[in-house]
Amino acid sequence: MNSAFPWCKLDLKRSLPAGLGLSETQITSHGFDSTKEGVIEAGAFQGSPAPPLPSVMSPSRVAASRLAQQGSDLIVPAGGQRTQTKGGPVILADEIKNPAMEKLELVRKWSLNTYKCTRQIISEKLGRGSRTVDLELEAQIDILRDNKKKYENILRLAQTLSTQLFQMVHTQRQLGDAFADLSLKSLELHEEFGYNADTQKLLAKNGETLLGAINFFIASVNTLVNKTIEDTLMTVKQYESARIEYDAYRTDLEELNLGPRDANTLPKIEQSQHLFQAHKEKYDKMRNDVSIKLKFLEENKVKVLHNQLVLFHNAIAAYFAGNQKQLEQTLKQFHIKLKTPGVDAPSWLEEQ
Repeated sequence: MNSAFPWCKLDLKRSLPAGLGLSETQITSHGFDSTKEGVIEAGAFQGSPAPPLPSVMSPSRVAASRLAQQGSDLIVPAGGQRTQTKGGPVILADEIKNPAMEKLELVRKWSLNTYKCTRQIISEKLGRGSRTVDLELEAQIDILRDNKKKYENILRLAQTLSTQLFQMVHTQRQLGDAFADLSLKSLELHEEFGYNADTQKLLAKNGETLLGAINFFIASVNTLVNKTIEDTLMTVKQYESARIEYDAYRTDLEELNLGPRDANTLPKIEQSQHLFQAHKEKYDKMRNDVSIKLKFLEENKVKVLHNQLVLFHNAIAAYFAGNQKQLEQTLKQFHIKLKTPGVDAPSWLEEQ
């Protein structure tokens, strides 16, 4: 074989790794017409061992950049093991979230909660379901709603009185101007027209003072009814919603406890118990908030209405008694400033 193909030995020497001699190899060759390929069987190397590698190696810049790229092409899965990939940034599998799935889960929870609450409301209206009732708190809420309706009626009547008084004061002022004009043009009735002109002008002035007191009364009662009481009633609505949710999940838990207990129902019972406890805490918190707001509202209502009712009484009594000094004193007592007719309000710079 070697004599026929002298180049074969040279090629084998070039292709074999360093340290592997031809004496340790056994070459089996077949003719070109054979279907089998040549097989090179290499035995164990018996020559001199290779020199030991140094303990510290200084790779080249190209090798260092390749190692850095290989280290960056890693994926850290949930288990914490790193796997080699062809390329791409480092990805933490635990942080991958699907926004669509989160929204779908929120919609599912909302639909389930709405269904339970609707079923509870229908059951209560049909007289089949039980509801949690705090008798003392419910009585206070009913009184508050009834008082709100009565205060709204007083507010409407006071606004009507203010409108009518404004029209009367406007008419008296015009009548006073007409009398004053006639007193100048009618010499024979100069004194009579003059007396009536002064009277109407005085009544118009006192009416403006009374109008200021009534408008102040209306503003204070309007704040009490449409802001303070309304804010408390909004908390009451939240409390009632929390009560319906609490009863709905309580009924759901009671129905599960009445059924069988097996491997399929125990996880459902445990989850229902957890949801029931969460809604119970919410219901207790809202009930406590309503109780506190009702207490502070009652104190504020008594204080505000006491001052406003005293103002309204003293102003009306002084006006119809013709006591102008007492009427003006009443406005000073409650720090009410009247706007002078025909004079614009001062700017914020002038007030400074």
